[in-house]
Amino acid sequence: MGALQIHSSEELGAFIRRTRKALGLRQGELAGVANVGLRFIVELERGKSSVQLGKVLQVLATLGCPVAVAPPPGITADGSSEAGEA
Repeated sequence: MGALQIHSSEELGAFIRRTRKALGLRQGELAGVANVGLRFIVELERGKSSVQLGKVLQVLATLGCPVAVAPPPGITADGSSEAGEA
C-alpha cells in the first residue's frame, strides 16, 4: 500500500482499522501491544477527533506505519521559503 493523504480523524480511524485487520489483530490485542486502552482503540477507529496525539503515534508505530508530514508548496522542511526569504 502506498502513502495516503489523511484529511480527517475519520479517515485516520478507518486507515488504522483496515491496517489492524490486515495484520490479523483484534482491537484488544492492538491495545495491549500498543500500551493503550481498548476504549482508546475503539474511539480512535471511530474517528474521535479529541484523542491524544502521543497515543495515536504509539498505535501507528505499533502497526509499523511511519508518519510523514510535508510542508506546503514554497516552504522547505526547516520552515524557510524556497526563495531564500525568512
